[in-house]
Amino acid sequence: MPHNVTLSVVLPSYMEEENLRQLLPRVMAVLSGLGVTFEVLVVDSMSPLDGSREVCELCGVTYLNRSGGNFYGDAVRTGIRHAGGEFTLFMDADGSHPPEFIRNLWSSRDGGDVIIASRYIQGGATDNSRSLVLMSLLVNLIYALVLNLRCKDVSNSFKLYRTRCLKQLQLRCRNFDVVEEILFKIRRANPGVCFREIPFTFRKRMFGNTKRNLVTFVFSFIVTLLKLRFGR
Repeated sequence: MPHNVTLSVVLPSYMEEENLRQLLPRVMAVLSGLGVTFEVLVVDSMSPLDGSREVCELCGVTYLNRSGGNFYGDAVRTGIRHAGGEFTLFMDADGSHPPEFIRNLWSSRDGGDVIIASRYIQGGATDNSRSLVLMSLLVNLIYALVLNLRCKDVSNSFKLYRTRCLKQLQLRCRNFDVVEEILFKIRRANPGVCFREIPFTFRKRMFGNTKRNLVTFVFSFIVTLLKLRFGR
């Protein structure tokens, strides 16, 4: 790990060898042009299931196995625990988050404590089907209203954080709802925190199948919303 890291980029991954092979060189090229010290952390399954480790070694990035379980939330917690930068950027490993957009998030870092690549502000867009977009809009609207999050795109994981905001959190969600949990707990711990959204276009994954299960997504969404709203 580099000393005095400015930016940590964390990619939760699960059998994404084919995507990582194309994605990581682009990530490294973008980061090398920012003029800051950085590290790239790929957080894979608990035990290797494909050639992701070898791809990471070829690209010169850090390969980690998630601990505590094989859920997405475990990958996020593992990434936060190992991140050593002043800023931490989370992005998907399936190609839906173009690495070139890292420049936009980084250049906006002074505008807030959390910089959000937002599909749902003016100028934002998504390649998903209309039914998925409507469902996503509903989820984001409900979360924003019920949890008072003051942003339109709560659920997109492509975000830049001040690492100190992440390190103080005790995250419990197992699935993709950990993304919403992070925002809520950051705001609760830091009442004056600033969320800034910048327009972003979400792309479909490059290769392979999504790891999101619709039934699990809906169930965890409801349970997490209730726990966050009415829990301690």
